[in-house]
Amino acid sequence: MTQDRSGSGYSIFEGTIADMTYPEVRDAARRGAVVLWGFGVIEQHGPHLPLATDVYLPQLLLRRVKGVLAKTGIASIIMPPFYWGINGVTGLFPGSFEVRPSVMVELMIDLVKSLKKDGFGQVFCVSGHGDALHNKTLLDGLKRGAAEAKMEAYFVGSPDFFKRLGFDAADPHTIATAREVERKSRFVDVHAGRFETSSMRRYFPDIVRQDVIAGLKPTELGPEGLAEWRKGQRFALNVTPDGYLGDPAASDPQLGEEMLDEQTRLIADAIATKARRGGGAAPSSAPIRF
Repeated sequence: MTQDRSGSGYSIFEGTIADMTYPEVRDAARRGAVVLWGFGVIEQHGPHLPLATDVYLPQLLLRRVKGVLAKTGIASIIMPPFYWGINGVTGLFPGSFEVRPSVMVELMIDLVKSLKKDGFGQVFCVSGHGDALHNKTLLDGLKRGAAEAKMEAYFVGSPDFFKRLGFDAADPHTIATAREVERKSRFVDVHAGRFETSSMRRYFPDIVRQDVIAGLKPTELGPEGLAEWRKGQRFALNVTPDGYLGDPAASDPQLGEEMLDEQTRLIADAIATKARRGGGAAPSSAPIRF
C-alpha cells in the first residue's frame, strides 16, 4: 500500500533569499555578502529516496557553510537552488526531468546578471548532481554570466570531481577543495547507494522510504559496470533497473553526519580563501574550525 506523505518534506527555500525581504537582500549586498548557490536536479533516486535528493543535500551543505563563514567574519546569502537540468544517465526513469543545455545557459546568465544588478560581487556554487554534461553546462553558464555581468563567479568542488568532468585545473572560475571527502566502499557506490542514503537518512528521514531500504541488495559493480551505466539512458536502465548504484542497505545516519561535517569544512575553507582575496574579510592562513 502506498503511504500518504502529504504535508511531509523540507523547504528548499529554507535559509535562502526567498524567505528574505527586499530590504534585507539590499542590506546584505551593501555589507559585501557573498552569494552561495546550490546546483541540483530532479531525478530518480531508486525506490527509497526522493527525486529532490540532489537538491536537498547541497542546500543543507550551504546552510552549514554559511554559518561557518559567518564565524570568520564573511557574510553570505544563499540563492534558491538551480534544480532543473540534465539527467543524461537516468533520463528514461520516471521523474527524471531533462532541460536543453542552451536553456540552462541562458537562464543562468540572467540570474547572475540579476545578482550583479542587486549589488553582489561574488557567487560561489556547489553541485549535488554528478552528470558530466549537466555540470559542464552549468560551468559554461556561470562563466558567460560572469563575463556579461562583470561579476566574480566560481564553481567549487573536489579535485576528483573536477578531474572526472574534465574541468581545467587552471580555469579561474573553478575552485578545488583541499582534498576529497573520504568514502570507502568495496564496490562502486555513486547513486542512491550507501553514501547518499546515509546523508538522507540522517537529515531528511521523513521523506526516505525507510521500510524499503533493508530489502535493497547491493549492485556490486566495478569500474566496467560504472562505465556502462554512465553511457546513460537505456544502458543505465539495463545496468541498474531499480535506479540505484551501490548499497543502500549498508547506509548509516552517523556516516552521513560525518561526511557532511567534513564537506562543510572543505567547502567553507575554499570559499573563505577566495572571498578574503576579493576583499570579503581580513586575510588569514588558519583553516576554518566549527
